[in-house]
Formats: sequence, structure tokens, C-alpha cells
Amino acid sequence: MYDLTGKVALVTGAGRGIGRAIALRLAREGADVAVVDLDRATAEEVAGEARRLGRRAIAIKTDVTDAADVDAMAERALAEFGQVDILVNNAGIQIVVPMLEMSEEQWDTLFDVNLKSYWLCARAIAPQMIARGQGGKILNAASRAGKTPSRLTPIGAYATTKHGVIGFTRALAFELAPHKINVNCYCPGVVDTPMWDQIDREMHRRTGAPLGSTKARAVAEIPLGRIEQPDDVANLVAFLASSESDYMTGQAINITGGSEIH
Repeated sequence: MYDLTGKVALVTGAGRGIGRAIALRLAREGADVAVVDLDRATAEEVAGEARRLGRRAIAIKTDVTDAADVDAMAERALAEFGQVDILVNNAGIQIVVPMLEMSEEQWDTLFDVNLKSYWLCARAIAPQMIARGQGGKILNAASRAGKTPSRLTPIGAYATTKHGVIGFTRALAFELAPHKINVNCYCPGVVDTPMWDQIDREMHRRTGAPLGSTKARAVAEIPLGRIEQPDDVANLVAFLASSESDYMTGQAINITGGSEIH
């Protein structure tokens, strides 16, 4: 267990899946939580769960690709809590289309959500960390695909955004190190979330592969022999959010069951 008592975490894409697991794990460790999602209803549900754990929690409906909306998000969180110690850039989307068949709009949408939003949120939150002078944690969702693009599915543009997240993490880590702000990213593998169900359905539509078969093939390649759960990712994020990771920055840490070791 990690003691996050007195800390405030802001988690984007926290209405379901990995983001939900992260928000609730940080709450269980003692952090108050700003639950950010484009879907207000799911954000409210997660915030309610965090409050039932005894934490202060608010839901903030935010389009993380819109600079004004992100700035308003930061203002709301700071008005409510007075500080944000932990920023988890977790929001992300997937578009299962080969890169040469992708429209410009699809390409831009992927980069806006999966990469630009991380910069927008860091730009909105990090200055108050610097001003307070007590350090902080910025954690970014990358992916196994940010190390090695998939051979099973046409998600090259997604992989490109996640390579970008790793580069962004490393560069921001250098910029913020003088302020004792740690910047790291986590790289999940095949996680049992709606995103992988989406990939499987799209592969069925595109190739005729039986429903469930693409996901099953991906799981079969995991050395530890099971699909990843959102809580597996949240376990790593809790460590990275805690003081136990104070001497780590600029890292892209695999949490893949052994399917990525680079």
C-alpha cells in the first residue's frame, strides 16, 4: 500500500476502464480525486464510488482536446481542492485503420486525444505544482504499441501517438526535474477493456475473423498466460504516484505480462 493521504489526483479518461481503476486505486490510497471524462454520467459514477471510500471527489466533464475546456478543468479542480499533486493523463482512443487508408480527420483526432491533450493538461496543471514548490507527479498513458507496433492489427497511427507519448514524457521529465516533478509513463499490453473489444469487432468487420479470435490471439502471446486487468495497470500507477518512486523520472514502464520487454 502507498500512502497518498493529503494528495490530490486528477485523472483524465477516468469514467471507465483503466482510468476508472486508477482513480479508485488512488482514492483507496488516500488521495482526493478529480474524475475527468467527456462522459459526465460515468465520471459522476466514479466520483461517487471515490466518495464512498471516504475521499473528496468531483466529476469534471472535459473535452481534453480543447485548450479552453482544459484550462476550465484545471481551474475547477484547483478551486475545489486548492492543489493538484498528481496528474494522470489517461484519456485515449483507438481507430483501427491502416495508416495509408486513414483520413486526415482520423489522424488528427488520434493525435489530438492521445498526445496533444497530454500537453494541454500538463500545461494547465504543472505551473501550480511549480509555484507550490513541493514537487508533483505527472503520469502519461503510453502502450506496448509505443515500444513495438502491433503485427496483428492495423493500429499504426495509434502506435505512432504512443511513441509520441514516450518522447513527450522523456522531454517533459528533463524540463520539470529542477522542480522535483517526476514525469513517467506506463505502457499496458492487452487490457480487458472496451477498447480491445472495439479492436476485435473491427477486425471481424474488416477481415471476417470470428468475433473474439483477434483478442484471443493477442492474449495467447502473453507469457504470463492471462489478459491484463485494469487493476494491474492501476497497481503500477499507484506506485508511480507515490513517494516510493521519487527517484524515477523519464521512464516508460511496461506492464504487459511479459509480452513487451524492451
